[in-house]
Amino acid sequence: MSSLLERYHKQISGILSCFDRITITGTLPGVCYAFGMATFIMSKGYRIFDYPRFVEPLRDELRANAEQLAKRNNLTIEFIRSANNFRKEERIQAILKERGEHPGLVHIFSAMETCGSFAPHYDKLTQHTELRYKEAKCLHYYFYFIDEEWGLCYLRVPTWAPFRLLFYCNGHNWLAGQLKKQAISFTQLDNTFNRMDDWSKAQSIADSFPVQSLHHALDRFAKEYCPVIHHFSNTYHWSLYQIEYATDIVFKTQKDLGPIYENLSRTAIHTVKPDHIATFLGRKLDGRFKDEIGNQFQTRIQGTCIHHHMGPASIKLYDKFGLILRIETTVNDITFFRNHRTVEHRDGTSEAKVAPLRKNIYSLPSLREILLSANYRYLDFLSDLDDPSAGMRDVENLTRSVRKNGRTYRGFNLFNQLDLDAIITLLRGEGTIRGITNSMIRRILTHLTGTQVSRLLKRMHLHGLIKKVGKSYRYYLTKSGRRVLLTALKLRQLVVIPSLAGFSI
Repeated sequence: MSSLLERYHKQISGILSCFDRITITGTLPGVCYAFGMATFIMSKGYRIFDYPRFVEPLRDELRANAEQLAKRNNLTIEFIRSANNFRKEERIQAILKERGEHPGLVHIFSAMETCGSFAPHYDKLTQHTELRYKEAKCLHYYFYFIDEEWGLCYLRVPTWAPFRLLFYCNGHNWLAGQLKKQAISFTQLDNTFNRMDDWSKAQSIADSFPVQSLHHALDRFAKEYCPVIHHFSNTYHWSLYQIEYATDIVFKTQKDLGPIYENLSRTAIHTVKPDHIATFLGRKLDGRFKDEIGNQFQTRIQGTCIHHHMGPASIKLYDKFGLILRIETTVNDITFFRNHRTVEHRDGTSEAKVAPLRKNIYSLPSLREILLSANYRYLDFLSDLDDPSAGMRDVENLTRSVRKNGRTYRGFNLFNQLDLDAIITLLRGEGTIRGITNSMIRRILTHLTGTQVSRLLKRMHLHGLIKKVGKSYRYYLTKSGRRVLLTALKLRQLVVIPSLAGFSI
C-alpha cells in the first residue's frame, strides 16, 4: 500500500480502480480497405465505377432502419446542424431525467460528419481501374441506449461504406449494474462512486471485467443498429480506440481532501518532469521518441485537473467534486504499451517476446494491469511529494561527509552544478525502469569519465541514495533516497530560489 493511503487511512472511505471511458471501433474484415472492397463488389457483378450504385441501397437501408427504430420507440431523430454548439451528453442527461434509466433506446442523433470512404480511379499509365481511399462526408446516426449489462452506451453508425462503427460505454456504469445484481449498496456520483458497502468486493468485480461478454454484446448491437452487415457475410472486428482507467481515492468529507489536494497539485505541476512521466507510463525516454511530452493545469466545473501527457498516453490528477482524488491513465493508441506475448510471423513461425499490445479487445486484461501500474507509480510519486517531513530530516544528512575504510566521501550540495546534475539524473525515468549504470550516467553527463562516475556512484551508495542489484553493476534508487532527493529539489525550486529572487541588493 502507498504511504499516502496509509497516512490518510482514517480520512479515506474507500479505494477503487476501474475502467472508465471505453471506446471501440468496428471494421468489416475484407472490405475495410480499398482493394478488398473492389474485389468484393466485382464478385457481386458490379464494375469499379458502379461503386456508388452498390453503396446507395445500403445507405437507404440504414436510414430506413433508423426511422423504424425511432418510430417503434416513440422517438424523433434529432439532426445536429452545428456540432460546435451542441453537446450530446447534456441532451442525453436531460432526456434521462424525464425518461428514467430503464433499458432500451434513449435517443437518436443524426449529423453530417467526416468518414473514410473509397472512390473509383482510372490510372492512365497502367490502364487499370481501382478504388482508392478518400475522406468524405456522410450522414451518421448516434444510437444512445441503456443496456441491462453495460448501462448507457452509444453506437455511431455511418451510412456510407465501409461502415466503420464507433462504440462507447463506461466501465463504472457496467460495475454499477453488477453491484445491483449482487445486492451491494452504493451511491454513484456521475462516473464515480462516493459510497460503497463493500469496497473490496467491488474491486474484485471490477477486476473481472468480462471481455467475452463485451464481444457478444458488440456483435448484437451491430446487428441491430447496422443491419447491412448481412450483405457482407461477415462479422465486425473490434479494436480498442481510447481507454481510460481510473483509480479513485474516496475521502469521507471535502475538508479532508481539500488541503491534501492543494499541496499535491501545487507541487506536482512544478516537480513532474518528462522523465517522470515516462516512468509513470513504464517507458524509457530516449532520443527516438518524437511526440510531445508535458504538463497542463486546467480548471474545470467539478474541480481542477493536472494533465501529464506523453504522445498518445497521459496521466491526469483530479479533485473530483472536491471529494474524490482520481488518478486516471488514458491511452489513444494501445500499441504505445508493450508486454511479453507470443508473436506470430508471416512465415508461420512464432516466438515469445516483448512486443506492442494488440489492438483487439482481448488485450483489455493486459492493458488493465499496465494502466493500474501506471496509476500506482504516480500515486507513489505523489506520496513522496505529500509528506516531505521524513525527507527534510534526511536532507541535512545528505550534505554531510561519510567516512568509509579510512576514506572520506563528501556530501551533496544542491547549489553545486555537478551534484545537482547527478541528483536530477538519479530521478530520471530511465533509471527507474532499467536501473542506474555507469554507462547510463556517462550518456547523460557526457563531461564525466568512467572513473569519475564510479566515484559518484560510490558516494550515492554510501549516502543511502541507491542500492546495488546482486552481483551486477546496476543500481536502483532507494525509497528513502527518492524521498530525500525530491524533498531537496522541492526546497530548492519552490522555497530557496523564489525567496532569493525576492531580495534586491
